[in-house]
Amino acid sequence: MEKALIAMSGGVDSGVAACMMKEQGYSCIGVTMKLFRNEEIGLSREHTCCSLSDVEDARSVARLLGIPYYVFNFSDRFTECVIDKFIRAYENGITPNPCIDCNRYLKFDKLFQRAKEIHCDYVVTGHYARAEYDAVSGRYLLKKAFDAGKDQSYVLYSMTQEQLRHTLFPLGKLTKPEVRKIAEEHGFCNAGKHDSQDICFVTNGSYTVSRLEKTERLRVKVRYHQPEQWAAVTQLDEDTLEVIFDTTQRAVAKGQAVVLYDGDIVVGGGTITER
Repeated sequence: MEKALIAMSGGVDSGVAACMMKEQGYSCIGVTMKLFRNEEIGLSREHTCCSLSDVEDARSVARLLGIPYYVFNFSDRFTECVIDKFIRAYENGITPNPCIDCNRYLKFDKLFQRAKEIHCDYVVTGHYARAEYDAVSGRYLLKKAFDAGKDQSYVLYSMTQEQLRHTLFPLGKLTKPEVRKIAEEHGFCNAGKHDSQDICFVTNGSYTVSRLEKTERLRVKVRYHQPEQWAAVTQLDEDTLEVIFDTTQRAVAKGQAVVLYDGDIVVGGGTITER
């Protein structure tokens, strides 16, 4: 039986992800990453993660599913790689995206390593995205979720081939109402729980092909909820892409992520350094 480590935030999405994996016959372990205490940084518990109630909600769902549940304290790593980086960026006039850093350095680095240590075959999250193997290229592809309004591929663009191969996104083909319905049918305490806000503490090799060999016509996002826009993308050197949009874009901010799409496939991305 394959073994899956489920990242459970206490929200409805990760709870349903755990439920789906259990019903598919995986041996599941539920885990909450303890990253900080809301009370210590002046936040209320509504619309945030990492509160005591979130841990209890995740524990409650795990108990209903009959799976082991643990809390891993990754607060030092979170402070170093997310909060401190966020502060430095703002001090230098850059708009950071801490959700991308949290996924890169916590879920798919620290938690990924812990999963290996306890011999888990997969890390499972409640992200709305898809990871699929492409037999033609022999590579794993990160794809957008079926529910365009909930798609989270934007914050996952930095995932490597190794990470994609050992990560499962059970919600990639579901809509949010479908997820809530599953939670209600199973009697989860968080079935009607609000989604957490984007920045929880404030109210690596690439899996893509080594480089773009020529200028490509791609659809591009420079903000999480922005509709993709057509642009010409040219790779200038190993670490630099030039993106020229067909039409002028507003609110392009240094420090934010730019993510490139070919249809529903995430081609790659990076950090905006110039406008």
